[in-house]
Formats: sequence, structure tokens, C-alpha cells
Amino acid sequence: MNTKPLILQAIDALKSGEREEAVALLRRDLAQGPPDGERWRSVALLAQRIGEVALQLEAGRRYAATPPPALPRLLQFWGDLAAMGRSAEALAAVASLSDQQQDHPAVLHFRATIAGSAGDAAGAQALYRRALAAQPDQLQSWFALAMLKRFTAGDPDLQQMEHVLPRLAGAEPGLRARFLYGLAKAWDDVGDPARAFALYAEGAALRRAQEKPDLPAIERMADALIRDFTPAALAGLMPSGEGATRALFVNGLPRSGTTLVEQILVSHSAVRDGGEINLARAALLPTLDYSLAGAFRYQQRHPADPWGAVARTYNRLLGERFGPAGLIVDKTLGQSHIAGLLLHAMPGARMVWLRRAGEDTALSTYRTFFTSPVPWSWSLSDIGQFHRIEARLHAHWQALFPDRILTVPYEELAGNPREWIGRILHHFDLPVEEQVFTPHQTVREVRTASVQQVRAPIGTDAIGKARPHTAMLEEYRRALRG
Repeated sequence: MNTKPLILQAIDALKSGEREEAVALLRRDLAQGPPDGERWRSVALLAQRIGEVALQLEAGRRYAATPPPALPRLLQFWGDLAAMGRSAEALAAVASLSDQQQDHPAVLHFRATIAGSAGDAAGAQALYRRALAAQPDQLQSWFALAMLKRFTAGDPDLQQMEHVLPRLAGAEPGLRARFLYGLAKAWDDVGDPARAFALYAEGAALRRAQEKPDLPAIERMADALIRDFTPAALAGLMPSGEGATRALFVNGLPRSGTTLVEQILVSHSAVRDGGEINLARAALLPTLDYSLAGAFRYQQRHPADPWGAVARTYNRLLGERFGPAGLIVDKTLGQSHIAGLLLHAMPGARMVWLRRAGEDTALSTYRTFFTSPVPWSWSLSDIGQFHRIEARLHAHWQALFPDRILTVPYEELAGNPREWIGRILHHFDLPVEEQVFTPHQTVREVRTASVQQVRAPIGTDAIGKARPHTAMLEEYRRALRG
């Protein structure tokens, strides 16, 4: 009899590639376990890692209920609800708090974040200002406010942020970095790129000190994918018995236009929100390392329709997250690393791949504070190396799946949206509907760094943004050339 705690047994199962066994163990833990307790946070985190939304939220609910009542635990759970598209439930819970609790700076910040994601910029700014009035050094609120507005010369908010800057020394590095990115964006707005770049560099250095990218490992992974995934090798994988999926896959580098394409697609009556949902990688966990060798080992262990099982897991996770109806946009970052297995497991799936001018993408990436870790974005040299790797992967997968991957140049989409939106709809076998040509009018929650851009009509304003900063991008160009 295994006397290990069930969560540790689940971790052991995952290490062996037995994803469904791990899920069964977590379900058993929740069925047998107490209604609250600190340990449920670990269960929630593990369930989140493997894409099990229902398990994650139930464990998170129990963690939040652990006595004595604690606002940080509640905010953590409400944040998980909002991230899973359940903002209404989170706001209802907030509304049950006392007036004094609702005016806590952290609660005001949370409410503002939800308002901003839903497109209510004015309401979000008002809430952030209330939070800052109560706690002037709340760095995350200054950052969020900076992302929602455009600064002008003499802006009192910019002056106040500069007053806060000398008091950052004792702040947690991640919060300091966030504030520095917000202040840099303010100086960018008023037309001082030198000051802005110095602040971006300072914030990026703080993030790099916490986590550095292993770009040689990423390059080795790409080399192996390009070497191993050939037409003959793919033919050696067992066919999938589950061809259909509700997912519309959108891939591309951060800041390359993927959120714009998502906004176009969700403007269609047949399509629902999705986003960076990270479920395909979770469904492919039985391969252990997403390599071709790992794929063959997996199908040897499970010879009865292994790839259909992956597709069914993915589709089940979609249903848990989004309900049973509608097509779902999946624009998870890094799907270039699993595209071969993803498209093999779901032979009915199609993908749109965004490509944008490298220097414009690099500049926008470097100036963005990603809430999920994107370690290679904290250095222009690392961005150049990563862009070079991704270009190779794009060329490889496009050659292997020419009918299933539609490459969309961002500049052409922005310059001729009617033609390219028509191509995107045709690729996904969607009938044309007029509202998709004005996607900025579609109201939905957006949780990426593009939250403000998708509220504006499609245009060419972002094309050539890097030209005034060409000297600052030389480090990127050198790395891109290799």
C-alpha cells in the first residue's frame, strides 16, 4: 500500500507520463480530504499546471476558506476565478465584503483590474486612484494606471511616480520592476526615449536577476524538432482517432498581432473567448518532453489510440474551462514548440501564424511587462536569439503542414484587413459576418498586454514604430544575425 500523500503520488505519476492517473489521484484527494486547509494551495497549483480547471478551482476554494479569514487568500482565489473567465463570480464575492473591506487598496486594485480587462478604462482608473489615495506607494497600482492612460508633458501622475521612485529600495524586486516598466512607459509617452530605455533596462535587469533564459537549451530543442519531425517520422506515429476540435489555434511571437486576430475571431457569432489557455501542452504531458522520441515512448506505453486520447483530453479541458458550446481561440505562447504533436493529435485542427517586422516586434516586446514569465524578453540580445529560433520553427512547420498553417503578415493584415480577415475566416471554415471587420466594437475581457490596442480600430499606426529607435536596437540585430 502506498502511504505517500495523494498529491505526492500524483507528482510521481506525472513524472512517469501517467497524466490521467495523476488526475484520478487529485480527484480522490479532493473527495476524501477536509473542506479547508493550507495544503489545498499545493493541490490547486498542481491542478493548474496540468490544466485541470475544475480541480484547481475546488482546491483553491478550500484554500480560500481556511481559517482564520485572510484577504490575500481570498484575492488569490478570486484572481484564479477571473483568469478562468469567471469574473462575475469573483466580483459577486467582493460585493459581499463590508464597505471597509471593499475599500482596502488590494481589493480596489483587483476590482480595477477586472474593469480594465472588460474595457472600462475610466472605471478602472478611478479605482486605481482610490487605491493610490489610500496607499500612495502601491507599486502595482501605479504600473496598472500607467498602462491605461497616455501621459503628456507636465502630467501630475508622472511627477508623482518620479517622487515614488527613490522609495523603491526596499520593495520586492518583481514589484520594483513592474513600477519601472510603468514609469518607462510614461516617459515613452511624453517623448523621452532615452529616459524610457534606461528605466526599461533597469526593470529588465531586476527580472533577469530572478530568472535567466536558457537560450542554448531552447535552440537545442528547436534543432531536435527540425531534425526529427519529418514527413516519414510523422507517418510512423499512430493516427489519431479524434479528428475534431473546437479550438482555433493562433500562434506567433508576443506583440506580433495574435491578440488582434483573436479579437477578429471572437467577433464572429460562432466563436468564443479563449486566449493564452495553455491546454495543449497540458494534454501532451504523457510525452514527458514533447519530443518525437517521447511521442514514440508514449504510444508504446498506450497503444490504444494514444493521440486520440490526447485530443480527447484537450477537448475535455476546453469544455471544463469554457462550457460545451462554441469554437474557442487558443493563442497560447510557445505553441511552435509543440506544433507537430498538436496538429498530429488533432488532424482537423487549423492554425494561423502571425509574422511581424522583427524590429517592431522586438521593441514592443522589450517595452512590455509580461505578467507570465517570458525570460527571453528581458534583453534585446535574447529577443534577437529567440526571434531567430522562432523563424526557423515557423519555416519548418509551415513546410510540413502547408494546408493547415496560414501565415498572416501583420503589416498586410493591418493595411488590408478586409482581404486578410476573409482569408483567416476561410482558413477556419467560418462564414463571413460583417461585424468581424470592426472587431474593436466587440466587448470582451482581454488579459494580455494588448488590452488597449484591441479597443482601437484596425490601423497601420504600429507599423514602423522601431524606426526612431534604430540605434538602440543594434544589439537585437546582431543577435538576430547570429
